[in-house]
Amino acid sequence: MKTRSLFLIVCGWITLAWGQFSSVKVTLDDQLLRSSDKQLVRSLIPSLQQFYTQTEFDQEYSDLGIALQVQLIFEGTSSKGSAQTYLAQALFSNGTDQRYFDKAVQFVYAPNQTLYYDPVQFESLPSFLAFYGELILAGEIDTYEPMGGTHHYEEARNIALRGQSSDYSRGWSDRVQLVDDLTANSYLRRARFHFYYGDELLQDQKPERALEEFQSMLKELEQVFTRWPRERNTLYFLKANAPQLTLDLGLLNRQEDLEWLAEVDPDNGQVYRGEPRPSAR
Repeated sequence: MKTRSLFLIVCGWITLAWGQFSSVKVTLDDQLLRSSDKQLVRSLIPSLQQFYTQTEFDQEYSDLGIALQVQLIFEGTSSKGSAQTYLAQALFSNGTDQRYFDKAVQFVYAPNQTLYYDPVQFESLPSFLAFYGELILAGEIDTYEPMGGTHHYEEARNIALRGQSSDYSRGWSDRVQLVDDLTANSYLRRARFHFYYGDELLQDQKPERALEEFQSMLKELEQVFTRWPRERNTLYFLKANAPQLTLDLGLLNRQEDLEWLAEVDPDNGQVYRGEPRPSAR
């Protein structure tokens, strides 16, 4: 990856052995901030890491061990009353098949501030972090239980609705829409479950049952592509899992299924067809 020396990217890791989020990588891009503000936001790294590793989002799914990646790209600051407000873009990912980019982040932060999530009271930064924590968690639980993440999608929607009516409403209407889009695509949610369960069954040497799951996955994906041929989250799911899908369906001798995937998902067509990618010059 190419890097530029004109600005500073600060990065930190924390790894724990418990909780929904077992490791958290936080990256800050502060090139547009003043020198004084750059020093202030450095403490965000441990604050964000502590927030995600110490917040209990779900009592039942307490050992998921999600490896969370968070990037904040600061755009500047503004004053709102006596508070210093930061404007930024953000990227949240579980490192595999969930990725959310947010272009309109607005929050208040004081140096070394301890962040707590209150599910009832809206606060600009903790609520923003909890929103994406709930989304990532919802998507993860969907892979363990069909539509199992519904409760956490609703929690994310509640946060977004409170944010929409708050004094820090920037971007929250888009976040409400994001939750609506994710929950409307129930086909992808079920497809993700069938894929991960099918892959697990295949590893357990249960090919007949695995094939049933993969066939169910393909039926759900067919519904997605019929309605939304270029739906972003579906394409990202396929991009992340195309190599494993190719391996699994190949082991099951389902070449016709791989050919169908190559047609509906041409971005990964070479992977499904087992063709070598052109070498970079």
